Amino acid sequence: MTDQARRRRLPGERGFTLIEVLVVTLIIGILAAIAIPSFLNQKGKANDASAKELARTAQTAAETYATENSGSYEGINQEKLNQLEQTIPFVASGNCTGSNACVKSASGTTKSYKIVAESPLTKDTFTVESSAGTVTRKCTGTGGGCINSAW
Repeated sequence: MTDQARRRRLPGERGFTLIEVLVVTLIIGILAAIAIPSFLNQKGKANDASAKELARTAQTAAETYATENSGSYEGINQEKLNQLEQTIPFVASGNCTGSNACVKSASGTTKSYKIVAESPLTKDTFTVESSAGTVTRKCTGTGGGCINSAW
């Protein structure tokens, strides 16, 4: 393309003004400010759901443990739950780290047990307790998975 042809096209072409670019940038910023907190809230709910599922899986493993030990939950802990169900992660220190939910604690007596799972992002805890066959589910935290301290 020659200089003469380029000069003929320039007056007819029109680009975006600085004001138009700034308005579009402002609109994108506002939409991002609305969407990002909503996304983070959904991520917290997903992590809470993962911790609930883990607590429920650990409950099934605890029942299996009792079946293998003449109906007694005595001696149950995170490591024994993991031996029965290897998908149950646990931490010996009692503090969950990383991006996955874990069983924070597990204990039992002859006729009862208590299992606590923790969500990694919100640090909400989900507890399953069984005493003489009556199961209760409690939770702590303000995330989407804990409503009125129950789940």
